[in-house]
Amino acid sequence: MNTTADATSTPDHIALTERWSAHNYHPLPVVLTHGEGAWVTAQDGRRHLDFVAGYSALNFGHRHPDIVAAAKAQLDRLTLTGRSFHNDQFGVFCRELAELTGTESVLPANTGAEAVESAVKVARKWAYQVKGVPDGAAEIVVAGSNFHGRTTTMVSISTDALARKDFGPFTPGFRVVPFGDIDALRAAVGPNTAAVLLEPVQGEAGVVVPPKGYLSEVRQLCDDSRTLFVADEVQCGMARTGATLALDHDGVRADLYALGKSLGGGLMPVSAVVGRADVLGVLAPGEHGSTFGGNPLACAVGRAVVRLLATGEFQERSRELGTYLHARLRELDGVAEVRGRGLWAGVQIAEGRTTGVDVSRALLERGLLCKENNGHLRVAPPLVITREEIDFGVEAIAGVLG
Repeated sequence: MNTTADATSTPDHIALTERWSAHNYHPLPVVLTHGEGAWVTAQDGRRHLDFVAGYSALNFGHRHPDIVAAAKAQLDRLTLTGRSFHNDQFGVFCRELAELTGTESVLPANTGAEAVESAVKVARKWAYQVKGVPDGAAEIVVAGSNFHGRTTTMVSISTDALARKDFGPFTPGFRVVPFGDIDALRAAVGPNTAAVLLEPVQGEAGVVVPPKGYLSEVRQLCDDSRTLFVADEVQCGMARTGATLALDHDGVRADLYALGKSLGGGLMPVSAVVGRADVLGVLAPGEHGSTFGGNPLACAVGRAVVRLLATGEFQERSRELGTYLHARLRELDGVAEVRGRGLWAGVQIAEGRTTGVDVSRALLERGLLCKENNGHLRVAPPLVITREEIDFGVEAIAGVLG
C-alpha cells in the first residue's frame, strides 16, 4: 500500500472518493480546499460563492475568526472529558445558550438528528411520567414532507420514498399529517399524544413557510390537549430566518427545541435540546447520554456562536439582506415562486426550464455553489454575505434559467 503519495488533481480526488467511500452522496465535480467568509476555493484555483452554507451549518461563513480563535484556544487546554466529570466550559455554555434562546434547561448532543432523537425520548418519558399515558402507548404527531435526519427512527417518520426504501421495519409510535393543515393535526392529536414535532419552516421540502396563524394554532392545540410542542430548528434556527428562533416570528414558544448545525459554527458538530426545565427534568442519570455531547471543545465553539448571536447583528443581516435577496430572485425570468424567510429561499423553477443536476452543474461553471432538488433551488448563503455577493449569485442563477 502506498501511504506517501497524495492525489494532486481534481479527478484523482474524485476517483478516490468513488473507489473508497460508500456512495450515499453524489457530489458535484469540484474539490474544495479553502474557505473564507461566503467564498470557497477549489483545487483548480477557481473561487465559488457558497449559496448552500452546509445546509445552515455555515451560518457564520467559512472559518469565522471569532469561532476559530475560540476553538484554537480550547485545543490548547482540554478537548474531551466525558460527562463522568465536570469541565469548565459545560455549565457556562448551557447557561449562555438557555439565556439566548429564552429557555430553562439544555441537553447538549452532537448532531441534529441526535438532538431530535433525544427530544423524542424526552417527550415519550414525559408522557408516561407526567401526562399519564399508558406504558408503550405514547404517540408523536409529525408533519409530512419533513426532514428530521437519517437515523432509523427519523426515516420512519419521513414521507420521502427514497429515504425509506429498504430501511424497514420502521419505528412505531408516530402519526403523520400534512404540514400546515391544522384540522388534520387536531384530528390526529388524542389522549395518548406525547408531542407534536415539526419544523417551523420546512427546509428540504423547498423552504416552505406554513400558513399565517398555523404555528399559533399548533401551540394552542398543544396547550388544550396537554401535549408538548417540539420544534426542530436544526436548520431554521440560529438567525437563519431573521430571528434567533424561527418560531419567534409568530410569537410562539415551543416546549422543546432541537438545535444543531450552525451551533457548531461550521467547525464541528454541536447540537442541543433546549426547553422547559420540568420537561427535560424527567431524565435521570443513566437514562440518556452521549460521550462527546457537551465536550469542552464543542462547548467553547458553541459559546463563541452564542456570543455572535447575542449581538443581534446576524438576525438583522438575515432580515435586511433576506428582503433584498427575495426581491431580486422574484425578478428573474424562469422563476415560478420564491418561498422562505430571511436569508433562506426556495426558488421554484418554472415548468419547461432546465432542472435537475444540470442546473447545479451550470451554476458551478458560473462560480456559484447551489443545489437543485425536485424543481426548486435551495438558496441559503452564509449570513456574512454582502449585497454585492448576493447580486453575483442572483445573476448566476439568471444566466442559467434565462
